[in-house]
Amino acid sequence: MFRVTIRGAFEKLGEDEREALRTAVDSAQLAFTEAGTFTCDRSLSAFTFRCQVPAGPDDGEPEATERAAAALAAHGYPHRILRVGVTDMRHIKIRRKGGRA
Repeated sequence: MFRVTIRGAFEKLGEDEREALRTAVDSAQLAFTEAGTFTCDRSLSAFTFRCQVPAGPDDGEPEATERAAAALAAHGYPHRILRVGVTDMRHIKIRRKGGRA
């Protein structure tokens, strides 16, 4: 599993798109989901898009980035991508409190 964060800017949003985004952002949770979630400023100029992407055995950051960009594009808002961050959750180790007994 990959968690991908895309930072970008909206471009030339129509009034209907602005209203849909305001509604989506107001009701969104800050979770990583396969469809992706937006957070953005009230002016709707810049955004952060969080997406969770399933990982195949041979998948790496390029494949995760491509799938997250496709999920972002599926929302249909005109945008440009400024920065992408990818975390491979297969490499995250969880430390438990308390150590071994």
